[in-house]
Amino acid sequence: MDALRLAIADSKLTTGLKAAGVLPDGTPLAFEAVKPIHRAFAPMAREGRYDASEMAIVTALQALAYDKPIILLPVTLAARFQHRCIIRLASRPGLTPVGLAGKRVGVRAYTQTTGMWVRAILAEESGLPTQAMRWATQEGAHVAEYQDPDFVEPLPEGSLPDLLRSGELDAAILGNDLPDDPIFAPVITEPEAAAKAWFARHGIVPVNHILVVRRDVAEGRTAAVAALMAALRAAKLEGAPDMLPMGEAAMRAPIARILETCLAQGLLPRPLAVEEVFAPARALGLA
Repeated sequence: MDALRLAIADSKLTTGLKAAGVLPDGTPLAFEAVKPIHRAFAPMAREGRYDASEMAIVTALQALAYDKPIILLPVTLAARFQHRCIIRLASRPGLTPVGLAGKRVGVRAYTQTTGMWVRAILAEESGLPTQAMRWATQEGAHVAEYQDPDFVEPLPEGSLPDLLRSGELDAAILGNDLPDDPIFAPVITEPEAAAKAWFARHGIVPVNHILVVRRDVAEGRTAAVAALMAALRAAKLEGAPDMLPMGEAAMRAPIARILETCLAQGLLPRPLAVEEVFAPARALGLA
């Protein structure tokens, strides 16, 4: 039996699977070493390099909109509250969210899911539309067909924290690589409290990464894909709020919010309906 080739980040969901190297149904697993995991997204979206992969939700939705042979599965692999993810120099306490208007904000890519969520927060809580700020990026989109809007400009070489230190940027958005350094401070004051208030209003968690599978694999090895999904669900720790929603019903509200936000920020070439997102998975009994 051929192994399923997977690109999924190390987490509590995958510890047991990586140690076992096999699914409960006997399907062998081959985990590809891709670090950071976002380096797997472009190869998966552009060439279907893996059988199944972790993928940022914005990239996955773009892949769907551009008819890539990838099926989105209702399995959240990463999510977090995003208010703390936009930072400034601690020496600039006057740079508030409202004060970002006209300022240069750096983000790895305009399509980065963390950036999408932060822009949505700034629009909702501070009345700042996306184009109120100057967006500067280091990379293009994982999906080759997508082109950044005209108001996005390239950054020079260097890490986002270094560009923030040098004054090249006024603020920067980072995710897993958020620096733990007192020279930086969150732009949004008391971000944890702000995130709790956001959750109280919306009742959803900001989904970042989901599981996707190549269409030919989903169609040809449906039972193995179902076994992988079941194993990941079984490894999930319960908590409140549920930070890893799984199943179509649990993911419907977050997906609806993401689709609305992506369209507003020019991240999709066409509107997508919530029903479309997991329709291919549903047709195979995987939703």
